[in-house]
Amino acid sequence: MKTILALAVTAALAGCGLETASTAATAASIKKQEVQEGQKTMHQAQQKIDAAMQQVQTRAGESTEQ
Repeated sequence: MKTILALAVTAALAGCGLETASTAATAASIKKQEVQEGQKTMHQAQQKIDAAMQQVQTRAGESTEQ
């Protein structure tokens, strides 16, 4: 009887460990996606800033020519 109880406890603990590892892996995957999306958004914002700066420089150059 003690052997069966020990096996049941061991199996339950092993299952918890697998669930915890799976949850951690899923959380890491989600965090990685969030970081990638943040980098993409930052890159797009930088492109918009660069385009706006280019327009400002172009307009400044046009106004000094007149």
